[in-house]
Amino acid sequence: MNLCRVVAVLAVFALTQQAWGEGASVAQKKQMCEGCHGIPDYRTAYPEVYTVPKLGGQGAAYLAKALHDYKSGARKHPTMIGIAASLSDQDIEALAGYYAGSEAKK
Repeated sequence: MNLCRVVAVLAVFALTQQAWGEGASVAQKKQMCEGCHGIPDYRTAYPEVYTVPKLGGQGAAYLAKALHDYKSGARKHPTMIGIAASLSDQDIEALAGYYAGSEAKK
């Protein structure tokens, strides 16, 4: 791995850790996620029946964009719109970093 890649990886890791450390309320906010996304093979019936996706191992950028899109209304799901509306930009980045960090996290 060349030096530029190493620096880029370290910078992303540092920003993720910084965001997680700064968002003191994120530890509590992730409990909202666990209520659905933390149950293996969970299916919800509102607004329709579907399997709730796993969050662990998803890319941080993807997760952050999805939450921002729910918050703005660009993505439509009543429960997720309500949850995302309660999150600050800092919370969104921290949650995305947390769930992107491990496949073991649901």
